[in-house]
Amino acid sequence: MILRPVGLEACFILADLHDRAFPRPWSALEFEALLKSPGVFAVMGEAGEPAVEKGFILCRSIAGEAEVLTIAVDPAARRRGWGGALVEMAAGIATETGSEAMFLEVASDNTAAVALYAATGFARVGLRKGYYPHPDGARDAIVMRRALNT
Repeated sequence: MILRPVGLEACFILADLHDRAFPRPWSALEFEALLKSPGVFAVMGEAGEPAVEKGFILCRSIAGEAEVLTIAVDPAARRRGWGGALVEMAAGIATETGSEAMFLEVASDNTAAVALYAATGFARVGLRKGYYPHPDGARDAIVMRRALNT
């Protein structure tokens, strides 16, 4: 398992991984725009020879707070520790850049993701009704927070 920060050069890889993980993926242009924004950083996880991308996390760290913008793990690599490792490295980077807390929103029906975040130190702090559009009706978002620098 190799984790490393990535930048604009990885936009197409991030978009490909996002496409494998989500029904409404983000494009390479969307990743490029985000990565050009202040405080935004990405971490990618790779394994094997030659290296194959297994997942990534995209975050923003600004004004003392960090936010997980998205995280994606290739479905074939899930339940192997990639998500937790990516969250931990991102939390470390956010701490180094001065953030004291990290926030995220997760779909209330995404039990695997909720469990991952709870296992990595996040706690529920709020609920956003109808936050995520879905063909069967909007899904609520659980807002979660993790203290950093503790």
